[in-house]
Amino acid sequence: MSTATKSVRSPAMILAVLCVCVVVINMDTMIVTVALPELVDQLHASTVDLQWVSDAFNLVFAALVIAAGSLSDRFGRRGALVFGLAVFTLASGLGAYASTAGELIAARAVMGLGAAFIYPTTLSILTTVFVERKARAAAIGIWGACSGIGMVLGPLAGGALLQAFWWGSIFLVMAPIGLIALGLTAAFVPTSRDPETPALDKSGLLLSCLAFGILVYTIIEAPASGWDSARVIAGFAAAVVLFVSLYVREIKARTPMLDVRLFRDARFSAACGAMTIATFTLMGLTFLLTLYLQFLKLYSPLETGLRFIPVAVGMVIGSILGGKLAVQWGSRIVITAGLGVLTLLFVWFTGESNDTSAAVLALQMTLIGVGLGTVGVPATDAIMRVVPAAKASVGSAMNDATRLLGGTLGIAIVGSLFQSLYTHHLIGEAVPGLPPESLTKAQDSIGNAITEAARYTAEGQPALADRLIGAAQSSFYDGFHTASWTLAGLAAAMVVVAWFWLPAEKPEQPAAAEPAVEPSDAEA
Repeated sequence: MSTATKSVRSPAMILAVLCVCVVVINMDTMIVTVALPELVDQLHASTVDLQWVSDAFNLVFAALVIAAGSLSDRFGRRGALVFGLAVFTLASGLGAYASTAGELIAARAVMGLGAAFIYPTTLSILTTVFVERKARAAAIGIWGACSGIGMVLGPLAGGALLQAFWWGSIFLVMAPIGLIALGLTAAFVPTSRDPETPALDKSGLLLSCLAFGILVYTIIEAPASGWDSARVIAGFAAAVVLFVSLYVREIKARTPMLDVRLFRDARFSAACGAMTIATFTLMGLTFLLTLYLQFLKLYSPLETGLRFIPVAVGMVIGSILGGKLAVQWGSRIVITAGLGVLTLLFVWFTGESNDTSAAVLALQMTLIGVGLGTVGVPATDAIMRVVPAAKASVGSAMNDATRLLGGTLGIAIVGSLFQSLYTHHLIGEAVPGLPPESLTKAQDSIGNAITEAARYTAEGQPALADRLIGAAQSSFYDGFHTASWTLAGLAAAMVVVAWFWLPAEKPEQPAAAEPAVEPSDAEA
């Protein structure tokens, strides 16, 4: 037995290394958000450029994650993880020294390629190391908590770095962290693969990349092009055709990349649905909260990042509790309860205002993390229990795909709904004395409205500035509250679906203790 296999005797070390990898990816996902204003000044990035700096990563990640999971099952999971970390680290270092927005977008796309191999592989390795149900649920809870910690560390680290260094520092800092994760992976993480080593499903790989890629690309483009535009409708139609083709191909394939028959299992399909809705609502709300904190509460990027710390705390609590309670009570009860928490939270946000205190906001942020953790860990555990161990990476990739699609849809749809409501309400406010060109700018965003108001104040027209600010804030809250009601309704609907769709489980009885068996020297 290889030295790598001996490291299985230290599952805690393996889990720690996998968690470092997860933190790295989630930090990178969120860290770029605080640097967008700097990119306008330093790289002369347009609004479209800024959108693609954020979306290029998610697009490539989503397009390749299923294919990457399949390849790692076939050729070895540790090798896939090492490859992903190497690609990600190199792209991060090069991205830090990009001289144009196009170069940075290209670097972000390559980072997405690395992430597609890293993220699903961490979970698949975890499930092969932690086989016993209770231990695996606890490990997935820690893994999920680290995802939340990375998401919060991203904006915090980014804000701190931007105050002291240039914009590229937020990417450069990821390189040494990636190298550390790479070294630890090579030293401590065991390898595993599908023992049958099936033939490579090239058609399935290609169709999955095209289907997920076109779907995510269309979702990203929909808010700007219009959800009813010919371009967007054609994109969704093409995605449907590709997904149907993928389904037909995988049903007929002798060695399919993705066994689509898994979706016939109510536990698998319901858990995927719960994850999609949870991340849809979370990312939609996070998009609104970022605007709310910066433009209504007037927090700086670093202060905004600090306000998201309770989300990480809540995710740690929710993830650990979710894993433990799912074993004791069953996934259905815990997932439904987590969705219920999110439903009540979204209803609470319909009353948000300028007067919302810091303490109330901190409690709301904590509940965001608790709700997501309580749903995410039992849902992930349910998905991985259905998938055969030999296909662990593909199962993990499906779990990641549901998160990515849910999050991308959440930002796109909630963002479009909010913008439509904000614009409609602002037009109806009819601010007396406001020139048409200023109204047009104010309709584009609450940030533009504040900029226009500041200009009128500087020009000696404070009354007009106050009227514009009042109208813009009223319009913002109209969109915010209506979007929150929409999210609450969606989460409530998923509560019903999860309760009736997820199979009930009997609480797991504690297993009798068995003496630990160490591999013999001959085996080692």
